[in-house]
Amino acid sequence: MTTSPANGAGPASAGGTATTRPGAAGGTSASRAVERRTELAAFLRTRRERIRPEDVGLPPGSRRRTSGLRREEVAQLAAVGVTWYTWLEQGRPINVSSQVLDAIARTLRLDPVERTHLFRLADMPGSDTLAACPEGATLPAEVQDVLDALNAVPASVVNERFDLLAWNDMYALIYPRVTSAPVGERNTLLATLTGPECCNPVGSAEVVCDTMIGQLRAAYGRHVGDPAWTHFIRDLEAVSPAFAKAWAAHDVAQPKTWVKAFRHPGVGMVRVTTTSFSVSSVPGSRMVVYTPSDAESRIALDRLAAGEGTEAHFPCWPVHDPQRTMQAAATV
Repeated sequence: MTTSPANGAGPASAGGTATTRPGAAGGTSASRAVERRTELAAFLRTRRERIRPEDVGLPPGSRRRTSGLRREEVAQLAAVGVTWYTWLEQGRPINVSSQVLDAIARTLRLDPVERTHLFRLADMPGSDTLAACPEGATLPAEVQDVLDALNAVPASVVNERFDLLAWNDMYALIYPRVTSAPVGERNTLLATLTGPECCNPVGSAEVVCDTMIGQLRAAYGRHVGDPAWTHFIRDLEAVSPAFAKAWAAHDVAQPKTWVKAFRHPGVGMVRVTTTSFSVSSVPGSRMVVYTPSDAESRIALDRLAAGEGTEAHFPCWPVHDPQRTMQAAATV
């Protein structure tokens, strides 16, 4: 199916799909399109039928002939036309947009795997990245369990924009500024770019930022035109001239194993090797584990794990304490 404006209404353009003789060029593609639309129709129907009316605030009714929601109810809840949704569920070759698919996914309460499947069946260009890690996606509890099991070393989960999604206690000890920030500001790239030099826990912040910005640029290639990404990039350009300069260079990079240094006021410099693992339950996210790269760093992390130095602060803490900063902002 092809992309259209956000309302998603209407059949495909006049003339439809050209008829192809069996065995002629394009015949295989046409048959696959029919199979995909048939699969999409069945998938939507089964997802609709599993939702009870009372689950979405509708009266159950006593004269329902089918289980789950009616088509017109899905259309109403998703704010799309009844006829358009009926045609979609019937497997007709109609236009569809990512915004409409997203509304349908929310209405049908699809989980991340189901949402990705919906986008693929709808044959959206870049479907894997359009469906990946939607706003508000939550990590399964098992992912936090893994992070907690690794508590001898710092570990976290980030998405492609470096939003911090989860972390363990050791990571919070190493990087309290980002873990204690409001939810909408828990972004490791933003914190590294804007943290005061006197208490920025990231050593060689400029080098680290250049690497992170290269990774962000590579990921952005999969999200060009996404309003959330565009807004995020514009915000970073506004708050950080260093980001704007590096972004304009168009350098790209991929996540890799590398040595990174953290500064801690209680135990000193901690050098770690970063290793990333994909978190398949939320597409686009990855777990980053920081293992000590030398004996001194291992000792430093062991001291933190034992509770040594955890109350220490940089000399500028009275001025740059994140909690004080948030309280001051709230009183303005």
